[in-house]
Amino acid sequence: MVSRPRDLADRMAGRSRQEDGFLRETFTLPRDKARTRARDFLVRYPKQAYMSGVESWRELPDGDIEFTMRRLRSAD
Repeated sequence: MVSRPRDLADRMAGRSRQEDGFLRETFTLPRDKARTRARDFLVRYPKQAYMSGVESWRELPDGDIEFTMRRLRSAD
């Protein structure tokens, strides 16, 4: 069987994301509002209790910031 890059991509797309216990929220906001939103998120879900943080971020061509925040589901 000949394996092509497309075959690998199809197999990977069919996989479900492994459940790791984190909830993720993705936002796309102007830079100042993105900072405020991230700060508010970290105040609401402190790192010590929820292991929260910015998982990834990037600047879009129009200057907006797209970022993903993650946190644990509960702080028992």
